[in-house]
Amino acid sequence: MDRDVELIQAIKEDMETIWKMQLEAFAGLLEKYNDYDISPAAETFDKVMSKFEQPCTTYYFIVVNSKRIGVVRIIDNKDGSRKKIAPIWIMPEFRNKGYAQQAIKAAEKIHGSENWCLGTILQEKGNCHLYEKLGYHRIEKIDNISDIMNIVYYEKDS
Repeated sequence: MDRDVELIQAIKEDMETIWKMQLEAFAGLLEKYNDYDISPAAETFDKVMSKFEQPCTTYYFIVVNSKRIGVVRIIDNKDGSRKKIAPIWIMPEFRNKGYAQQAIKAAEKIHGSENWCLGTILQEKGNCHLYEKLGYHRIEKIDNISDIMNIVYYEKDS
């Protein structure tokens, strides 16, 4: 099957590539919501690098047929607390092909399938549907970012 997704752990030398991919991948949402305070498309290289250097963070390239089609950052304290996807993205030309779903399943294989959390934009119904399809359930917490954007939170126990 030519659609198999693999996760390849990023190293420090990959971070400029990851940052550039992140800016491109989230540019549309930044333009749509103008959320310069929290959008991954507005993050500086230094901010992304500081996340990479956190001991609990692992960045993975999402790879299909040897091509880097996206990235996922996993925060795993390895202490029993919830693991977090923050963020995941697929480059625009590869979206809506099931790659994000496969990448999340691959991350769950690496880090364990239970005790996860994440946040996403409520108004992005496709994102919400993806997480719900994978067994994540919405929790009560909602952050109102602006008149047109809210962040909702999901958890998955197993």
